[in-house]
Amino acid sequence: MDLGLKTTVTAIQIELQTDEDDSPKERLRQRSTTLQRIPTSEIRRSLKASSIDGVFAAIFSNLTGGVLLSNFLVDLQANSFEIGILAAIPMISNIVQPLGAWWGDRLQSRLRFCSGIYIPSRLVWLFLLVGIWLYTQQRIDDRTMAIWTMLVVALSHILGGLGSATWLSWMAALVPRQLRGRYFGIRNTASNLTSLIVVAIAGFLVANYPSGELEGFAIALAVGIVAGIISLICQWQMVDVNPQDRLKSGTIQIEANSTSTTVAIVSPPESALVTIGQDPHFQGFLWCLGAWTFALNLSAPFFNLYLLQDLSIDVGWVTLYNSLTSVANLALLIPFGRWSDRIGNRLPLLVMGLVMTVLPLLWLGVGKDSLSLWVVLPLLFILNGGASAAIDLSINNLQIEIAHEHHQAQYFGIAAAVAGISGAAGTVAGGGLDLLDSLGGLTSLFVISSILRLLSLIPLLLLKHEGERSFLERLLDFNWLARLTNRSNSV
Repeated sequence: MDLGLKTTVTAIQIELQTDEDDSPKERLRQRSTTLQRIPTSEIRRSLKASSIDGVFAAIFSNLTGGVLLSNFLVDLQANSFEIGILAAIPMISNIVQPLGAWWGDRLQSRLRFCSGIYIPSRLVWLFLLVGIWLYTQQRIDDRTMAIWTMLVVALSHILGGLGSATWLSWMAALVPRQLRGRYFGIRNTASNLTSLIVVAIAGFLVANYPSGELEGFAIALAVGIVAGIISLICQWQMVDVNPQDRLKSGTIQIEANSTSTTVAIVSPPESALVTIGQDPHFQGFLWCLGAWTFALNLSAPFFNLYLLQDLSIDVGWVTLYNSLTSVANLALLIPFGRWSDRIGNRLPLLVMGLVMTVLPLLWLGVGKDSLSLWVVLPLLFILNGGASAAIDLSINNLQIEIAHEHHQAQYFGIAAAVAGISGAAGTVAGGGLDLLDSLGGLTSLFVISSILRLLSLIPLLLLKHEGERSFLERLLDFNWLARLTNRSNSV
């Protein structure tokens, strides 16, 4: 069956160069590599297909999770600890990413591996539809339905976690290094525009569905499953990557009339675990990532719960507020992508990290008054969306930058596992602390989270990778300021 795949890329390499950027320094750095040429038209088609994939994946993720799923559990009388467990499940599932990376590197197709993983991980949501039907027929009670939901969420994310590192490694092989910030900014912008529309529409439809919120959520869930399958169909229009050919030597020429792109193929001389064990820069990145995700998720999953449960705000309004997060993402992702391409990823991380540190404290003044509903809450969600966009983009680019070129998938998998474990620990700890009467509820939890977020930024000042100085070293001699000024003048 011809699915439009004219070329299979037999390479797996993070450093993707264009001919125009083929500097002597890069040729020297790649002197031990074998080069394969891939038509630029194939790269462009793949990136376009990936962007469309991101749009439908955004529909799937927003209709099968987020505020809609949290509201569903609130209707089932779930407490804050159970909401914390629900939020922790996607993070805990990242533990399997190193296994998925190891498995994916031993097969011959990134495309087929991702399809084999993600199709069942999305179809498993059909079991939740079955559970909702049984619940409406009063064959299962609230507690059973809540457990059923958590099991479906866990199975879906565990299966999906097996493919995450392989998918990121696949994308790293296709996106030119000098365009990563801009491309992922554009891709994420399209996804967030979709999230903006979907969350707002779905929230009000679920809240105002004639037969009730439960039936409305079931319909939204069914639409999300269909969108998830469509997103995987889009991946079949992308150029495939065979990770096995990195172990081979030789050059494969692909003829093309148009300008082509150069991909380096290298043979890994040692195992990934040995390499990571001897890589202090990546270990430092893991410390930064773990500390930040713990502090962030100590309170982040409970903002919506605070609105739905403590303030009793209608789910339609809460989904509308969440859509404002996508508005901020939409407006700022592309500028942030260009910013990171010009000055690196550490400065955006530090600045936006400080913004996210202050954010939980601002929630302390929120109430049900008109000022909060019409001004304060929209501004808080916009602020959260803009800062999160910069942080997510910078972390993604930074791990691609630091990861060893021979072991991309394993590096990505281990980083995701660390983030998942620390983030899950944060959500579970947050849910448990909220149940302590002596603590004072979610407001005290927000204060603790803010303090920990500030402390977690300290390792970022010392983070560096081979050939680069830490941000603190740059800050002390002010060279970063001169660099920023010169580049701004050149633009």
